[in-house]
Amino acid sequence: MKLSDLYLYPVKSCAPLALDEAHVEARGLAGDRRWMIVDGDGRFITGRQFPELTLVRARPGDDGLTLDAPGLPTLDVAIPVPSEHSVVEIWKKPVAATFASSEAGEWFSRYLGTTVRLVYMDDTVQRQVDPAFAREGDIVGYADSFPIMLLGRGSLDRLNSQLDVPVSMTRFRPNFVVDVEAPHAEDAWTRIAIGEMEFDVAKDCTRCNFVNIDPATGRRSHDGQPLKTLTGYRRFDAGVTFGRHLIPRSAGVVRRGDEVRVLG
Repeated sequence: MKLSDLYLYPVKSCAPLALDEAHVEARGLAGDRRWMIVDGDGRFITGRQFPELTLVRARPGDDGLTLDAPGLPTLDVAIPVPSEHSVVEIWKKPVAATFASSEAGEWFSRYLGTTVRLVYMDDTVQRQVDPAFAREGDIVGYADSFPIMLLGRGSLDRLNSQLDVPVSMTRFRPNFVVDVEAPHAEDAWTRIAIGEMEFDVAKDCTRCNFVNIDPATGRRSHDGQPLKTLTGYRRFDAGVTFGRHLIPRSAGVVRRGDEVRVLG
């Protein structure tokens, strides 16, 4: 098996950036979901509320981001100078953040039609992964719950075989795509290696209506697909699952084309 695709999401809920290689660190891919949008009360905002966020493209650089969105001028955003952290919320749980420039907040507010701010997670923030599925000291950025998400190509092929209109892999926002043919082969994995890097396979990825947003248009489907079809054959006690969450057990580089080996 090979690692066929590799995606980075610089800003939570915004468009993916396809990569040929990526550095892996404790939080996941370097630069993955280190930025996030919050409302006036500090609560996280995602494509669940604003599907059009999936059309915002963020290009990371050494000093910050370059943002592009339909109908807006390009904006360069600097990484904020470290200062006293503010507290924001993800799934009603507090997490530390530093506010980006007011210009960045105004840019996103104009795009979404409501007042929001852009926040950044610096290296001093230690957001813990759910201890029920991780070791003490495992950390994550502003992803919903885990550092990395993996999906097998065969799993998408099976889903598309049951849909009238096939959907793209990017509907499901994986970091790693593996070219395994067997549908849901990844369900049985507990530990894998990609190239020289090792990962624990922590748990299934449960799905919500975010997958009904077409990342090419920023619009939610009117027929409830593909979640409706997934619910028909992928509902378990934990919910509707599709893909697996990973926790890195080493640091280094992964590349498209790397061999993927099942260790357990």
